Order: sequence, then structure tokens, then C-alpha cells
Amino acid sequence: MSQPDPSIARDSVLTIPNLVTLLRLLCLPLFVWLLFVREDRQAAAWLLGGLGATDWVDGYLARRLGQTSEFGKKFDPTVDRLLFIVATVCILIDGSAPRWVLVLLLVRELAVGIAVAVATLLFGMERFDVTFLGKLATFLLMFAVPGFLLGSSDFRWADAVTVASWILVVPGLVLSYWTAFAYVPKIRDGVRAGRARRHAT
Repeated sequence: MSQPDPSIARDSVLTIPNLVTLLRLLCLPLFVWLLFVREDRQAAAWLLGGLGATDWVDGYLARRLGQTSEFGKKFDPTVDRLLFIVATVCILIDGSAPRWVLVLLLVRELAVGIAVAVATLLFGMERFDVTFLGKLATFLLMFAVPGFLLGSSDFRWADAVTVASWILVVPGLVLSYWTAFAYVPKIRDGVRAGRARRHAT
């Protein structure tokens, strides 16, 4: 009996983890609808918090089921960044969170996203793993941002949620910028390695 070719799994697009990532992406229009059409900040906040809390699911399934793929390695972080940026812009427009906090978040996400995209597409940089501090910053912020939204709703404990959001967002912002600067040498080394590979071929 022949064994399955592992390269198929690496190159496949139609995998369960990628489907989960796609479903999370499809929740983005629902979030926008809840916030701006229904004007239901509480429901929008719970949905956004749920999307943040399930960020690990697709990666876990990929490892657990042996369905890691090159497409998934790019699709998952791209969707995560898109969800975060669009949600932050929407909350900024809604005015339900401190403006300076959201602007700092957007500047950081756009700067890192553009730098990584340019280094990867134009210079052949290989993808590098997010550091522990980067993951911790994301964890703090993915609860702080919807927390501010929930704190601006008619939720029963809105004031307590707002206080908790401030407790989370300050270290989250500090860590996010710390890791952004820490990624600079990684990106620089990746660009050099990518150029070297292209010259070698």
C-alpha cells in the first residue's frame, strides 16, 4: 500500500485549518454589520473577542492533523493581521476606544506588515516565527481592543471591563513596539539571505 506524498499536504489549499481560517475571515463582514448597521457594540465586541480567542485553533489543527501547508503559513497570519487592522479602523471610526491607542496600534501593524510583505515578495525573505513576546503582546491586545468596545456598550460591567482593558493595553502596546524593533535585524538578515539565494541561482 502506497504512502501519501507529504508534499501534497504541504502544497494543499483545501485543508481543515485553512477552512477554519477562512471562516474567521468571513466573520469580518458580520462584525462590521453588527457595529455599524445594528449599532450593537456589545455583540460586535463579543464576536471580535471570540475571533481573537480562537486565533490559535487553525495552527493547532494544522499540527494535530498533519495538514500544514505553505499556503496556510501565509494565509493564517495574513487573515489575523487583516482582522486586527480592519477591526481597529472600525472601532476608531466608531469612537468607542481611545483614539491614540488605536492610532499607535495601526501604525505598528501597518509598518510591520508592509515591511514583511516587501521583504518577502521583493527580496525573497523566508518567513520567521513570531517571538514569545510578540505572541504575548498579541494576546494582551486581542482582549484589550474588544474590551474597550464592550466597555462603551450597555454591558452590565462595562466600567470594570474598561479598567481591565487599560491594564492589558499598556503592556500590550509596549511589548508590540519592542518586538517590532526586535524584528528589524531579523528582516534585515532575511533580506540578505534572500538576495544571496537569488544570486546563487
